[in-house]
This record gives sequence, structure tokens and C-alpha cells, in this order.
Amino acid sequence: MDAVFKSIDVRDLLSASDIDDPSSPLSAPDLRLLIHRLDAHSHHIKSKVQSYILSHHTHFADLLSLSSSTFSDSLSLSSNLHSLLSLLSHDDDHRQILSTLKEIQSGVSELEATKKKASIVRVIVRLSGNLGGVKELMRNGDFVEAAKGVRDLKMALRIGDVDEERENEEVVVYGLLRKQWLLCFEEIQDLLVKFMSNVVSFDPQLGGIRVVYRSSVGDAHGVELRTVLEAMDVLGILDYGLAKTADLFIKHAIAPAVNFKSPVSFLEESSGSQEESSGTILKIISSLELKAEDMDCNALFTRMTKVVKFIYHNVCLENGPWMRCFGKLTWPRMSELIISNFLSKVVPDDASKLADFQKVMNSSSEFETVLKDIMFISESDKNDERLSNFADNVEVHFAVRKKTEMLANARQLILKCDFTVPEEFGSKGHKFRNNRHSECAVNLLFSSERCIVSHASSQLMKLVHQTLKDVCLSSPRVALEFYHAARDALLLYEAIIPIKLERQRDSINQAAVLMHNDCLYLSQEILGLAFEYRPDFPSFIKEHAIFVDIAPRLQLLGEDILQQHIQVTISNLKEAVDGADGFQNTHQMPQYESVKFSLERVIFIIEKVRILWEPVLLPSTYKRCMCMSLESVFLRITQDILLLDDIAAEESLQLQRLIQLLLESLAPLLEALSTIQNDKNSDQSFSRPLEADIPSLGKIRKLAELLDMPLKSITEAWEFGDLYGCGFILTEVVDFIKALFTDSPLRKDCLARIYRINF
Repeated sequence: MDAVFKSIDVRDLLSASDIDDPSSPLSAPDLRLLIHRLDAHSHHIKSKVQSYILSHHTHFADLLSLSSSTFSDSLSLSSNLHSLLSLLSHDDDHRQILSTLKEIQSGVSELEATKKKASIVRVIVRLSGNLGGVKELMRNGDFVEAAKGVRDLKMALRIGDVDEERENEEVVVYGLLRKQWLLCFEEIQDLLVKFMSNVVSFDPQLGGIRVVYRSSVGDAHGVELRTVLEAMDVLGILDYGLAKTADLFIKHAIAPAVNFKSPVSFLEESSGSQEESSGTILKIISSLELKAEDMDCNALFTRMTKVVKFIYHNVCLENGPWMRCFGKLTWPRMSELIISNFLSKVVPDDASKLADFQKVMNSSSEFETVLKDIMFISESDKNDERLSNFADNVEVHFAVRKKTEMLANARQLILKCDFTVPEEFGSKGHKFRNNRHSECAVNLLFSSERCIVSHASSQLMKLVHQTLKDVCLSSPRVALEFYHAARDALLLYEAIIPIKLERQRDSINQAAVLMHNDCLYLSQEILGLAFEYRPDFPSFIKEHAIFVDIAPRLQLLGEDILQQHIQVTISNLKEAVDGADGFQNTHQMPQYESVKFSLERVIFIIEKVRILWEPVLLPSTYKRCMCMSLESVFLRITQDILLLDDIAAEESLQLQRLIQLLLESLAPLLEALSTIQNDKNSDQSFSRPLEADIPSLGKIRKLAELLDMPLKSITEAWEFGDLYGCGFILTEVVDFIKALFTDSPLRKDCLARIYRINF
């Protein structure tokens, strides 16, 4: 039948010559031929179908019969379903069915709950039995199996895996079982730790650490050390169990081994085998008669190796993981003791001795190799190579040690310095400055003058120069530390001195001017450091070394200190002038004596600062400071006198006498100041008048003349510009004439002449 129903290709019904050109239309004869052939093909198909049906008549009959039967069954099922639905439509029957279904469901739920409870009870009984079995194993001394039981119970009870919310939802019995497990765990843990304390102990009578291989634990007798270690390993408490043992060896063996003040040696004594109840003793022998060679690195590491191998053979029983655990508990403290008590103390004091430290480096490396072989430290973790790391960085340790020593010396210099100049140099400062043998008289780098500085700054600068010389001769790592040490020493001065002398800066003393000189000296020296040492610095230091940032800060600090000291001096001078009460009524003897006393105080203060300043300050600086102080005094006295609104004839004479007394007392000082050049580089042939630095000096001198000068002479002095040249202004001259002379036609005429001349 498949061949009959295949698709018909029209081209197969035509001759080949008729379809050579598929695009050409068919002719009428071709179409008639095509119709005829299609009709013949159709009859052929019909005959084939008829013969197929006849040959399969039985099959088609069975198929039709099955279809009819299935249809009848579906009609019957539909009828039965309709009847059932009719029955269920009654309410009473519906409620009865629902009640029955609920009873069945309730029964099934109760049955499932009963089964679950039964299973829980079986689990609880089994876990409780396992706990009892663990305790029985502990009483029998089978601690390894007991530890395994505790470990399995921990997993079964999910200890540590259940959060608080889920734990509250669980059966209460599980919580009780967990508490029982915890008690059991603590019990076996305490027994094992107690066993370790019994088998490894310090025996004062024998003078050593005793290790026994068999002992009693609770009710169990003859328990072996290996059994207890295995049990602790199973429980995961090996580090906890060995902690006290590690502390014991640190205290009684390792710490004494690195204490060279009370040297010890070790002797191992064994009595019996490990299977017997006896054990081994590590005797600790103290001796003050040890030879010198026993205190070098080889002797130290030999003693330490003996202790560690004793632990490996007799405590950890040559078990690698156990030894590794013991090492984690011991090595950090042990290495720190070796470093602090030995390695750090043999770091060379001199860079030339660094090569001799190679022996210590080799011994440290060999000792750590021994520790790796017995798994006391990790073979792959470089952090465990503490001794080698310290020894390899000996250059840095050497540099840090030297840096610490240098900064300690610098700090001590600064704190101990009292910032005073010896009394024998007080009256001849210029000779002291020119004394080549005095360490406090130094050359200024950018000036031809010599400067007096404190002992602290001179010694500090020597320390800095020596350190920078070491920088030039050192390796890059050491040079970097030395460079920072030099910088930090200078910064120490900047940080400490202003605070140390803060109280002294509020009074007139020599400390402030010495601090100013120190800052001047240090700032100039710092500016020259780069030029002096940079060519010889290692290339790495050349890129990082810088000092020039410190110099301006010190220079500003010195100038601030000096200006503050000048202001303190001026404040004291003004306070003394305040005692003159404005120079009023000096014709009265009590008031005259009071003003005279005030001026004497002024003279005393000026003489005091001269004694303090002249030996210490540079001449140009001394002149500048003194001129500022004198200017403030002369200006204040001149202003107070010119502000008087009425001056009697006798009073004017007394004022003149007081001014002359002041100027006569200060004459030697003024003469000495006039001989000091403001600048060493200025032209020596050019003489600068002192009035240029003390403008009020000429004014107070002229004021003394005016107090005894006729009115016409005063008027002519103004007209010729003499008074204006001394610093007087129009209002001051007018007010002075009104206060000194009574009103008269002559005064009016003179005042009119003065008003006409206004400079």
C-alpha cells in the first residue's frame, strides 16, 4: 500500500522529449496524453485499495467490534457515576463520609507520631548507652576508644552545629544529652590533663624535669603516655593538654638555658624502658664555673637542641604531628627569649664588626634546620624562621640600635643643659667668642662672626656630623637609619627646647638669647649639610636625604624667641616708667624722688639686659635688640612729658635734671652702641648715627634743652626745622609752649609764627 500512495510526479507521465525545456508550454496533444495517463493511474490505485481491504477483512471487523464495545462501557460508566453523584447529594451521607475520612486521617497521624516517638526513644536510648559506654571505657583505662566515643557523640548530637532557635525547637531530652556529653567531655579532658601533669613534672629533689611513661588516671591504673596523647589528639585538645607541659619546659629548661648570668647545662638520665613505670629525667645543672666558650652561640644552641630532642623522644614520643603542636606552643616564646637574651646583645657595636656576626647567623640557621627535621617548626612557613630572619636583618638591628643610642644621647644632652654661660665669660663676651678652644664659641657657616651657643647645641651638632659621616660609609639600609637618626636628633631640639624653657622665656634671663643663638647656629649648619655630605652619600640616600626643610623652621623659632624676649624686656621697662606717674609735679620733692627711683629702675633693667645680652648675642643682633629697648623707653618718657598740660618753672628744671641723669647714666652704653657696625660687610668709612637706630634719642635730648630754652629760641628752632628734625610735630610744640609759658602777647605771636611753618 505504501507504493500506491506515493506522490505522482507529472513529468513521469510524459515522454522525455516533451520536458526537455521546462519553460516551454505544453501542446494540446501533450495535455490529452497527460489526462489519459492520469485516468489510467487512478483506476490502478482503486483496484489496489479494494484488493487490500478484501485481504484484511477480518482485521477491520475486529477493530469495529472493539470500538463498539468500548463505547458501550463508557456509557455504563457514565450512568454509574451519575448514580453515585445522586447518592452524595444527600447532606447526611456527606457529613458521615467526611467524619469517617477525618477519623482515618487522625488515626494515621497518631500512628506516624507514635512511630516517630519510638524512633526518638530508640535514638535517645542508644546515645545514652553510648555515653554510659564512654564512662565505662574511661574507668577501664581505654581512653582512646573513649575519646572516639566522645567524638562520635559530638557529631550525633550535632554539638556546635545547631543554632539557638533550632535548639529551642528540639526535644528537651537532646538538651539534657548535650549537657551530659559536655560533662563527660570535661571529665575526660580533666583526667587527661591531670595525667600529663603527673607524668611530666619538675622534681626539685632531682633537680630536673621527670617524664614517666605509665601512670594512673582516675580509677584506671597503668595508663601509658602514648595512650593519653592519642586520646587528646582524637578529642582535638592536644594543644590544651600540652600547654602546661610547654610552660613547664619554658620555665625550668629553656629560660635558664638562655640566661648567661646563671648558666646551666643539661644531663639526660634514663632508668628502665618506656614500657616500665620508670621514665627519664632531664637534669638541670647550674654552674658558675662554665668556661667562656660555653657562653657563645654554639654552646647556647647545643643546650637548646638537647632540650628540644628530649621533648621529641620522651614527651612527644617521636610523633611528628604531636611535636609540631608542642612547637607551636613553645617556639614563639623560645625564639623571643633567644633573641632578647642573646642575639640582640651580640649585634655589633661597630659597622666593621658586622662580618664577625656571620658565625651567629650560620649557627642560627643550623639550629632551625634541626628543629625542622623533628617537626618542631614548619619546614615551609618562613615566619617560623625567627632566628634566621633576625640574624639576616642584623644590619638593620645594628642601625636601629645605634639610632636609639644616638637619640638617647641627644635627648640627654638637651634635657641636662641649663642654658647658661659660665660666669668667667660674662664680662668679656668678645674674648669668649674669639676663644678657639671653647666648645661654646662656634663659627657661623654663612658669617665671619663667631657665635656663643649652648653646650647642648654644640654637642648635638657634633653628634649629627659624626652620624652623617657614618652614613657615607654604610650600606643603604644602615645609611637610611642613620640619616633618619640625624634628622630626628635635630627635630628633638625643635620639639623639646621651647617647652623645656617655656617658663624662663617669660622673664629676663640668658636662656632666651642662648636659644636664639642655638637656632641661628643650627639653621646655618643644617643648610650646609647637603653641600658637605651629599657627594659621599650612597645613591639611594641622595634621592631621599633632605635637611633644608628644618633650617627655616629653626630660624623662625629663634627669631620668635628673641622677639618675645625683647617684648618681655620692653614690658618691664614700661612698668618701671609707669612708676613715674606721668612725670607730674616733679617740683615736689616726694614726687621727684618717686620719678627718680623709676628712672633708676629703668637704668637697672637696661644694665641687666646689657650684661646678659652683650657677651652672648652677635654684636649686630645685640645692637638691634638694645636699640629697640631704648627706643621704647625714650619714646614713652618723651610722650609722657609732652602730655603735661602745665609745667612750672621749677618743675621744668627738675624734668631737665631727670632727663640728663638718665642720659648720663646711659652714656657709656650709647657710646658703645655707636661703635658697633650694623653689618660687618658695610663700608667701615661710613659712620651711621645712633639716632638712626634710636629715633627718640635725639628727641629726648632736644626735649631736655627745650625745658630750659626761652620762648623765642623755641620758636626759631621750629622755624629753622631743628625741632622737626628731632621728631617733633606741630601739635607737640604748640602744646609744650602752652604748658611751659603763660598766656601773653609774646606767646600768641610766637604761636602764630609756629602755625605759619607747618612741615
